[in-house]
Amino acid sequence: MNCASHTLRTYVTLRSARVIGHTKMATGNGLASLGVEGATAAAHALSLPADAYGNDPQLEVMWAMKAYQHAEIYFNLISSVDPKFLKLTKVDDKIYSEFREAFADLNIETLDPDLLKSVEAKEKWRPFCNQFEGLVEDFNYGTLLRLDCQKDYTEENTIFATRIQFFAVEIARNREGYNSVVYNSKKQNSEAGQS
Repeated sequence: MNCASHTLRTYVTLRSARVIGHTKMATGNGLASLGVEGATAAAHALSLPADAYGNDPQLEVMWAMKAYQHAEIYFNLISSVDPKFLKLTKVDDKIYSEFREAFADLNIETLDPDLLKSVEAKEKWRPFCNQFEGLVEDFNYGTLLRLDCQKDYTEENTIFATRIQFFAVEIARNREGYNSVVYNSKKQNSEAGQS
């Protein structure tokens, strides 16, 4: 059982987890409330193969929370550091060159979900993604990806993708200057607040 095969159900679960996450993280009761032993157990549980669990709803919420936290951290990162200088993996150059070779015309500024999720798109993405097995840790784990790179993660602007799809699109957005809008906006807002 692959995380990507549960895209829709997990994304729906994410919507619930996002509300829970906002509430718990805002009050400081998020994953830290699990304590050291609980957090260690959760980390171990998330590292086991998906087929060890079947359709455990609690595990789906944990995956959704992990995906949401990753998204939140990444957005804060591109808001705080000029994205053109970011290195997301040890193999960014390979990911970028292979991505642009396979998807030269893909509009990464505003993604069309069908170009990631349709049957035809999945057939094109599969060989691209699989070449990074063993090179990129957790290459096929579920991750959140923004459709419009000028906007934050919202229900309307977010889809569930594999981690390697996230890296491919976001490395390209960083290198091609599309994520600079987020950084520059945050920078201008903080400068305006200091004036």
